Amino acid sequence: MKPFTYERATSPAEAAASAARIEGAKFVAGGTNLLDLMKLQIETPKHLIDVNGLSLNKIEPTAEGGLRIGALVRNTDLAADKRVRRDYGLLSRALLAGASGQLRNKATTAGNLLQRTRCPYFYDTNQPCNKRQPGSGCAAVDGINRQHAVIGSSDSCIATNPSDMAVAMRALDATIETVRPDAARRDGARAR
Repeated sequence: MKPFTYERATSPAEAAASAARIEGAKFVAGGTNLLDLMKLQIETPKHLIDVNGLSLNKIEPTAEGGLRIGALVRNTDLAADKRVRRDYGLLSRALLAGASGQLRNKATTAGNLLQRTRCPYFYDTNQPCNKRQPGSGCAAVDGINRQHAVIGSSDSCIATNPSDMAVAMRALDATIETVRPDAARRDGARAR
């Protein structure tokens, strides 16, 4: 691993502000994908922002009858939640199919959505990969690509998204809320 600095965020806005201020910063919570990539030096963040202390680990009902799932809800807890199992079985099944119990116990909702591709060319630093190094090319386009995308791809990358949860969330028409450095929140394309 390469050296990096570390901080514990005390609010979502502080975490977003640090990420905007420090080039090469990454968020870490469960770390099930990021830490492996750091060991392989595929990811070399200059700064880690630990978001585990933020109170984003709840699953709450919304006024519209849906659920608000915090960014730090562990995948095990989300898959096992009785409301998710009853009303959003697709999501529960996707989480259970997507990883081992050990990974689900550490992995978070946000981390699941932000995980990097599982493309073998991404992991092989001797091969060009636009996701790893923008502008270097995509070795999968002319390489062995049987498990790659057939729709939703581009000339720059044909890797698939590794998140089973993301596919389920899209099928369920979920909305993702983000927080900007000024603490403004944004749902999908709507700012508020």
